[in-house]
Amino acid sequence: MAGQPPFKTIVLLCDEIDRRNLTLLLKRHRSSLKVVAAATLAELAALPAAVLAQARLVSFASSLVVPAAVLERLGYGAYNFHPGPPGYPGRHAESFALYERAQVYGATAHVMVEKVDAGPIVDLELFDVPAGVGIEQLSELTFAALVRLFWRLAEPLATRAEPLPELPVPWSGVKSSRRRYAEMCEIPLDIAKDELTRRVAAFGRGDAFPAPTITLHGFQFRLVRPK
Repeated sequence: MAGQPPFKTIVLLCDEIDRRNLTLLLKRHRSSLKVVAAATLAELAALPAAVLAQARLVSFASSLVVPAAVLERLGYGAYNFHPGPPGYPGRHAESFALYERAQVYGATAHVMVEKVDAGPIVDLELFDVPAGVGIEQLSELTFAALVRLFWRLAEPLATRAEPLPELPVPWSGVKSSRRRYAEMCEIPLDIAKDELTRRVAAFGRGDAFPAPTITLHGFQFRLVRPK
């Protein structure tokens, strides 16, 4: 790919709230760059093959799993900004890090391959986890690390036709998932107090997340956080 002319398009997968700022940052480094936003797999699949052949895909903290068929059509590769360090691949990584009392956390930029959170790593942004941190604060610190990482890589992503240099850093740890998260929310009746406290702190996020639940005589009792 060395010596190729600059590509025409970046396909950006991210939250709608972040889309504008990330687009502005990319175009700051190359004003002629076209940024196409895709919020769903249907929108991604609808992009013409000719567009993908002249495009690079950048996913920023997106839960979408990009199909292999799309990755294969991209002429300039795909990169993902994962909200977690290499030791915490998969979904809901922050919750598992908090549960395991990780002392160092952060964000990872890596090449996207068919298998989720498995491609070569191109950059890291790590930070020390403050003592007594809660899940909301850890999420905020992680997002800030993601932003710093994107800020640092925005120029090469927008201007470099060649693949980004890879780091000799491997992925490790057990890949987290929605299923693993839900399993941690299933609270056994004989749970120790310390274990219950750890699970509530790490997995009792509320909103769209599963809540820690106890099942007793066929009835389910879910954690409700005080407002």
